[in-house]
Amino acid sequence: MVGGRLVGMGDQVRLRDVESADLEEFFTQEHDPEAVRRSKFPPREREAFMTHWRTRVLGDPTVFVQAVTVDGELAGNMVAWWDEGRRFIGYWLGRRHWGRGVGTRALALFLEREKTRPLYADPFAGNTGSVRLLEKHGFRRTGTVRYGEHEHIVLVLDEVPAQR
Repeated sequence: MVGGRLVGMGDQVRLRDVESADLEEFFTQEHDPEAVRRSKFPPREREAFMTHWRTRVLGDPTVFVQAVTVDGELAGNMVAWWDEGRRFIGYWLGRRHWGRGVGTRALALFLEREKTRPLYADPFAGNTGSVRLLEKHGFRRTGTVRYGEHEHIVLVLDEVPAQR
């Protein structure tokens, strides 16, 4: 795989269960300075990160999480969780997989498995790629919310999207 090229028909974007060994790569991805800038998500220290993933993600039976792979290589993750009675999704892909169609293919697969509707997402308003990805899959803007000094766009998916 050459970073920066579009995902072609021969590339296999797949979802699988998260393995404990994946957490190191997820930690590295969360600390990528450009990813932090785009998401406005403050990276956690290693112990806090690992504790969060082991207890609040992998240890919570109401959370649905999948690793994203491209041709067998770990590319990131997609997760759905409950927050104040609403089901949210989030995702994180390593930078070398941005802009190549990996997110588009992975989110389509994830939405086939995560059937809860409505389904919410709230990316940073300045993360236009993430907002476009969600809208491409049928999410619609419903408003904004502030987390500290940063505005986030609230999007909702009311129905299961039609097969593409």
